[in-house]
Amino acid sequence: MFLTYFIIGLLVSSFSVTVILLIRKWFGRQLTAKWHYHLWMFLFIALALPFIPTDLYNFSSLFSSGDINQINVPSSNMKKTGTDMMQGLHLIQDFSVSVNRPDLSLLNRGVMGLWMSGMLLFTFTMVRGWLTIRRIKNYSSPFSNQEVLVLFEECKKRLQIKKPIEIVISNRVQSPMIFGLFQTYIVLPSQHENWLSLKNYEYIFLHELNHYKNKDLLTNYMILFYQIIYWFNPLVWLAFREMRLDREIACDTSVLQLLDDHSINEYGNTIINFLDLSKRSSNLQLVTQLNGSKLQIKKRIEQISAYKHSAKKSLRKSVFIYVLASIILTIQLPFVSAFATENDRYYFKNDGVVYEDLHQFFKGYEGSFVLYDHNAQQYRIYNEEKSTLRVSPDSTYKIYSALFALESNVISTEESKLSWDGTEQPYEAWNMDQDVSSALQKSVNWYFQELDRRTGFETIQSNLQEINYGNSDVSGEFSEFWNESSLKISPVEQVQLLQAFYNNQFGYKERHIQAVKEALLLEKHEEARLSGKTGTGAVNGKNINGWFIGYVETKNNTYFFATNIQNEDDSSGSKAGEITLSILKDLGIYNENEGEKYGEKHS
Repeated sequence: MFLTYFIIGLLVSSFSVTVILLIRKWFGRQLTAKWHYHLWMFLFIALALPFIPTDLYNFSSLFSSGDINQINVPSSNMKKTGTDMMQGLHLIQDFSVSVNRPDLSLLNRGVMGLWMSGMLLFTFTMVRGWLTIRRIKNYSSPFSNQEVLVLFEECKKRLQIKKPIEIVISNRVQSPMIFGLFQTYIVLPSQHENWLSLKNYEYIFLHELNHYKNKDLLTNYMILFYQIIYWFNPLVWLAFREMRLDREIACDTSVLQLLDDHSINEYGNTIINFLDLSKRSSNLQLVTQLNGSKLQIKKRIEQISAYKHSAKKSLRKSVFIYVLASIILTIQLPFVSAFATENDRYYFKNDGVVYEDLHQFFKGYEGSFVLYDHNAQQYRIYNEEKSTLRVSPDSTYKIYSALFALESNVISTEESKLSWDGTEQPYEAWNMDQDVSSALQKSVNWYFQELDRRTGFETIQSNLQEINYGNSDVSGEFSEFWNESSLKISPVEQVQLLQAFYNNQFGYKERHIQAVKEALLLEKHEEARLSGKTGTGAVNGKNINGWFIGYVETKNNTYFFATNIQNEDDSSGSKAGEITLSILKDLGIYNENEGEKYGEKHS
């Protein structure tokens, strides 16, 4: 959800700016001007965090706790939204209950629209600034004073700059400036040519060339990029204003290091003269220029007047401050990871994947279909993006709930029956004693909630991590973490897990695997056997998430599949099952309604 990333961006940017500002305030005197400026580079890294895949710094497991609750209504108040699959595999009973969640879709769309509007506005402002620079360049004149040009080349040599840099004159600027990543220009204001002394030129060139040498032009573009992305956060604007000032002070210091003591005051006067003679400071953010606001100039002059050649700052203290800043800023990584995992993604790479267009089967739905051909060892995937997007597993998780309970001796293959406690359930089929087969066939919530309770939170958590079950996040309410809550899994991972389950790569007891397999069997005929489990995610009374996962065993091959569909109010496991059967039939893998149905024996 966009809103999640918006909040992450707001929190990360605000926290990072605050930390850097505080470190500058508390330890600023221990840093040189250059180290002072480079402290802001941490901000660039922090602002990129929301765009970095969370797999690279996944700390979400640190926050896994059964005490963290989602907003669910009690089961007794849950609205019935399940349906029997009346078409196709009519014996699959796709029961589910709705959970209540805050409906943030309208807020999400509103925030996204506002953010994009701001992005467009600031992008337009930047483009207009870029066009202004083009006009400055196009209507400028070559600088022809040979004596000054010789001085310019000497300044370049002092700074060991070999790249050609053009000097031009323009009546459209009032302060010297430098711009251009590929072809760099230094622009001098034409109206000041008559009063600039050779020394003034030297100071100007050393200042602008230091900007070039320090790669401040590239940094400037990064500032503008992040200003567009984070336009909504005034702290980011404050940070970049301070960063620009620190950049100018660092540049001034670099120039002063090249000058003798007598030239320091002259350099400061050159800056002051440009401020006095410039009618106003242009607001071209794509360039760096010699002057700035009066407040900035005041601070720069103070730094210049206080400059001492002999002053040295301890390198050890600077390193300590940088390490401290990095540690404090790193603290926020687990929080970013925990937030971002709501829409986590599985990063899947397989060279043999065949991507197919099956949109005709998904009319009215967003979704994905993943098929693994065991003999060919090949994946066939519809909708690559959705195939790796992790969403709630809903009742498909019950396959593994049963397996964990068997492995933990909570139930056994011989004694898996649990007694109904008499609490009225939303479906009549749930109001009776259940064993593992009937509970899987009828997707009985209370049965698996009881299994999970008896198995124990820590065992479930460790088992999910051991089999690499999606994000393995069970931080939602203990009995409902799989039902539109914290636990997420992608269709590709569902298929990979089914293969591992089918071939018992988990190393579990074979009789337990066989027991679950028998419970998953839906239909068989002479040519093939179909096994699977549906899942429906219902939120606030609307079916928003539908699953059908399973496998087809033919005489010579086994096909593993997972179908997931989503829309606003009609996505159920039953519908996912219909779509799956249509695709399997179209691919010539399975024809339903031709064989013996299973499930009635469990009803």
